[in-house]
Amino acid sequence: MDIYNIKISKQFIFSITGIVGISGLCFLLRNYIDYQIVALLLFLAVSVIALLFDVLPVVLSAVLSAVILNVFFIEPRFHYKIDSSESMLLFIMYLLIALVSSILIYRIRQQRKKLMSKEQKENTLKLYETILNSLSHELRIPITTIIGAVDTLIENKGSLSQSNENELLTEIQNAGLRLNDQVENLLNMSRLESGAVELHKDWTDMTELIYMCISKLNIGQNHVVLFSPDENLPLFKIDFGLMQQIINGILSNAMKYTPAGSTISIKVRENDNHLELQLSDNGNGFPEELLERVFEKFYRLENSGTGGTGLGLSIVKGFVEVHNGRIHVQNLKKGGACFTIQIPAETSYLKNLKNE
Repeated sequence: MDIYNIKISKQFIFSITGIVGISGLCFLLRNYIDYQIVALLLFLAVSVIALLFDVLPVVLSAVLSAVILNVFFIEPRFHYKIDSSESMLLFIMYLLIALVSSILIYRIRQQRKKLMSKEQKENTLKLYETILNSLSHELRIPITTIIGAVDTLIENKGSLSQSNENELLTEIQNAGLRLNDQVENLLNMSRLESGAVELHKDWTDMTELIYMCISKLNIGQNHVVLFSPDENLPLFKIDFGLMQQIINGILSNAMKYTPAGSTISIKVRENDNHLELQLSDNGNGFPEELLERVFEKFYRLENSGTGGTGLGLSIVKGFVEVHNGRIHVQNLKKGGACFTIQIPAETSYLKNLKNE
């Protein structure tokens, strides 16, 4: 047996021992703690294992913790069978969350190891620590919401009104979407930091893309959207997926930080072989002295009153720069902020493409 196999074997043993040990302690204290606390403790244990060991022991610990949670702490105990849809939902959500977060932590750790220079190591360590802090806070909130709502459904099965059940299911859905957004932001930042983002350019109808983003985010539900499509606008050769995330990132930021009923304006045009996109709102704007920090990683305005990792606009800037473009933000005299994006792009009209 070579050194690597010995190392992996020890990691498997320590991973299993750690999960089983914490589970055993929680089982002894089962009369004093509920299974939501057990789930959070097991999730923390899996995260610590991801900080120390290779990916296979990490995946094993995530799966093992989910199985133990189901068999020993979720009713009916001591049985693999899950006899309710709520319990099945809890089991699946925990397993997915444990797997995604543990693998993400492992990937960040591996990327840190690849950086050679002292400055790169220091910057990556700071990023790594901040991401872990963000994970512990931002993932815990939707996880707790999901577990709490599922617990209420289980304990009051058959006694809840249809409206109460729908309200709890809506809470689970919203928490799941929030969790998905946070994980997607962390993965996108990891891709940008590792230089793994590649452009896949294709002819894009910006009018169609903007309408798609507006529809996906349901902006018109709480905000007024002003967008007048230009019938003479050409097609742009850009990365459709990255541009969609750029637009979604700015629109999501406007929706979070402006009052309900605010107006969001979108303008797009072709300017000197560049795609020029302007997204503005009539909210409160940014403090002038902090405008330069808007695109910093993990930066959030003080007393913003909303959750988030502070990665959204940093990711937007990263995706714009992958296109060799520029992004600028300024406050408007009438109130609100305006983001201007300029990306060099080849253009063509649909009739020209049909003749090629």
